[in-house]
Parts: sequence; C-alpha cells; structure tokens
Amino acid sequence: MQDHTQELGALRRRLDEATVYLRIEELQTTRAELEGEMADPELWNDQDRGRQVQMDLARAVDDITLHADLAGRLEDVETLVELALEEDDETLEGEIAAAVLDLEQSFDELEMRSLFAGQYDESDAVCSVQSGAGGTDAQDWAETLLRMYTRWAERRGFTLQVESVSAGTEAGISSAEFIIRGRHAFGLMQGERGVHRLVRISPFNKEAKRQTAFASVHVVPFFEAVADEINIDEVDLRIDTYRSSGAGGQHVNVTDSAVRITHLPTGIVTSCQNERSQHQNKDRAMQMLAARLLDLERQRRDEELAQIGGKQSNVDFGSQIRSYVLHPYQMAKDLRTEHEVGDVMGVLDGNLDGFIESYLRWARVGDSA
Repeated sequence: MQDHTQELGALRRRLDEATVYLRIEELQTTRAELEGEMADPELWNDQDRGRQVQMDLARAVDDITLHADLAGRLEDVETLVELALEEDDETLEGEIAAAVLDLEQSFDELEMRSLFAGQYDESDAVCSVQSGAGGTDAQDWAETLLRMYTRWAERRGFTLQVESVSAGTEAGISSAEFIIRGRHAFGLMQGERGVHRLVRISPFNKEAKRQTAFASVHVVPFFEAVADEINIDEVDLRIDTYRSSGAGGQHVNVTDSAVRITHLPTGIVTSCQNERSQHQNKDRAMQMLAARLLDLERQRRDEELAQIGGKQSNVDFGSQIRSYVLHPYQMAKDLRTEHEVGDVMGVLDGNLDGFIESYLRWARVGDSA
C-alpha cells in the first residue's frame, strides 16, 4: 500500500489556505446579512440594489459551497486511505490515486482566484478588437481574435455579447466591441489587452507569401449603472444613428437603430447595433463609454490603477504582447511571461487558460516586486 501522507498533508494545507483567501468566515457572516436583506419585501423597490444583493448572495453561496465540497472530498479520501491501511487492501490504491489527482486539479483551478486582487476583477468586461498593420490580413486576424474570445467564453460558461462590428474592406472586420459576462471576466481578460501578432502564409496573397498581421485588444470593466461611476455631460457628446451592416451575422440587428457615440473632449468612440431599439443601443453605448472614460480618469489620477486600461501602443511591429506563428513553424508565445505552446490552432479555438494563468502569476510577481 502506497504512503499518501505527504500528498494528503499538502491537500490539507491547500484547503487551509483556501479558507483564508476565500475569506470563508467573513463570507458566512456576509451570507447571513444578505439573506436577511433578500427577505425584506421592500428590497426590490430599488431594482439596482435588489440585483446587486442577489448577485452578491449568489457569489457568497458559490464560494462557501465550493469550499465545503472540497473539504468533504478531502475527508472522504482521508477516510478511504485509513480504511485501506486498516484492511491492508491494495485494491483501493487506484481509487485513492484518482481521487487525490482530481483534488489536486480542483485546487489548481480554485487557486486562480487567489490571483485576483484588483478592485474590478469580478466585473464583466467591455472589450474591443481593432485591426492594425497588415491590410486585409489584419482585418481577417481581428475577426479570428473575436472568434477566439467567443470560443474561450463558451468554454468557461460565460456569455459574449457582440455590441457592434465594422466590416473590413475585403474580408474580416475592421473592429468590434463586445461584452463578456461572467464572474471574474475582467480579471481573466485583463492580460489580453495589447497588440497581438499573427504570422502565416496569407490566404489573400496570390504568390502565397508569408504575411505578418496585427490587431489590438482593449479591455475595461463594465458597469451597469453609468451615473454611479462617472458623470458624462451630454454637451460633450456627438450621437449618430446609422443602419447596421457588415460582419456579425445573427449578432447584428440590421435596422436604422444603431448608435455611435463620440466623446468630443477625448475622441473616444463607442457604438452598439445589437439591441432591439435605438434607445437600448444608446444606453449600452453609454455604458461602454462610461467604462472607457472611467478607465482614462483612473490612469490620469492614480498611477497604481493605470493598469486597468493597459498601455497604448502602435498596432504594428515591435509592440505585440503575444505572437501566433503558423509558418514556418507553429507556436503561440506571450512575450511578457514567456509562456508558449505549439498547438496554435487550439489557442485560436479558445484554449487560452494557460496564457491567462501565466499572465496573472507574472503580474502578481511584478506587483510584489
């Protein structure tokens, strides 16, 4: 019978650490308070407060339940090991080894949460993809990135809402704005902001030459209530309506209700063409504008929070955060963390978790240095 003392001891320590970084005792108190608030029949007189309490309670219950499940599974394995030792039953070895491995993987996933320390890491994310240098290839690359993030969101059980798409001149897209909804969406996506480079044999080149294309990704936290976060003066806005067109398929509402908002003092432009009415499109575009303006304001007044929106770079050679090479070899590599994989097509199909986790760990080391 194999000795599992060290493995079980390590798992027990990881459970104790999870109790701390999940703040289980604090959450149990918070849960009781939120349940009391939910029982108040007047809570939903304020719809925004009602939704916030409901969301906070769901998150508290989720963390408490997850911690209890891990504790229960660990106790079951410990009991199984004791039984196997008492009975000197080696037939249980396979079951024990599988259970230990499963627990280790569960703790690996859970410990990602300890890497989230930002004020807005639990928020939904407002994202945009913009084609850069590379002509038609760059526009095709921007559309590929949008598909990559869509697949990644699906893998995690998140929802991705495409709010606006500008078609490319010959293929692909010039730009797209979208919202990813899910717990820690912004915390997970923040490492994607920056310039992404693609190297491949161009399908748009008659001579089948290798082509380099660039696209940029921008990510900021999303806020449901615009007024609660930042004040926007309507005098500073130019609001245009137009007919939706181009790429986007079922995501695009092809009517005259699309809205584009330009914030004149900063030049920031947001647009939405996915909602059912012009009013709804305007509201969503305003929410995305608020997120962009809040990000800009925090960069100006607080260097410590400048990372929320990331550094702005030219979308061309020498500015990329990550390269995706399909020819003459296959490799995707993050130039900040040095994390690399050979399965580029898997990455483009949404397998991004390795890059995301390596970025969070790299950023944590940088913050503590």
